[in-house]
Amino acid sequence: MLLGVNIDHVATLRNARGGVEPEPILAARICQKCGASSITTHLREDRRHIKDSDVELISKNVSTNLNLEMAVTDEMQKIALKIKPHSVCLVPEKRQEVTTEGGLDVAGQLEKITKFVKPLKDAGIEVSLFIDPTKEQVEASAKTGAQFIEMHTGSYSNAYGTENEEIEFLKLKNSAKLAQELGLRVNAGHGLNYENVKRMHEIEGLYELNIGHSIISRAIFVGLEQAVIEMQNLVK
Repeated sequence: MLLGVNIDHVATLRNARGGVEPEPILAARICQKCGASSITTHLREDRRHIKDSDVELISKNVSTNLNLEMAVTDEMQKIALKIKPHSVCLVPEKRQEVTTEGGLDVAGQLEKITKFVKPLKDAGIEVSLFIDPTKEQVEASAKTGAQFIEMHTGSYSNAYGTENEEIEFLKLKNSAKLAQELGLRVNAGHGLNYENVKRMHEIEGLYELNIGHSIISRAIFVGLEQAVIEMQNLVK
């Protein structure tokens, strides 16, 4: 498996004071140095952490793949087509949420998402759909033309160490198997940390894990380089 690092919360810390430190571009360069396969940034509608200028700087000055998380809106599609990141991950987005609360309802808006995906693919951008690990959503995703899904691992992460852990884990494992049978490549992320990430090795064919909050939290105590290396070792 590969490790993609989400650096959104470096920007969250910067924006807490309204200044320029810490700079997300420096975080991206450290992650690149440590072998991260991609740098993930979520450009939200309200720009609560990552700004447009952050995305542009990273896209021009970091050679590691840029993965742009974004809502299914005309504004975000235009930005993606202008910047042309290596990949985009389409996510649901609510202004009032603290973090992404669930997967994209692909099955409920199949026509809209299929139309949204096409120009991105035509521009050479890989497209991933951030979905809950259910049969319905996986099957719908396979009809959109997207090359990847990213399974929302939040429910598994919350259940880790409880009696519900195995139930939530099997949802991930079964969804990954189905997705690959339908021709999709499979990523995963959300809530993964230095403990619960271990079980991802039990899911055959996982391509990349996208992890952010846990790595940035660990970096406060050991530094970003060490935090990325530690997670990289667990993922490998």
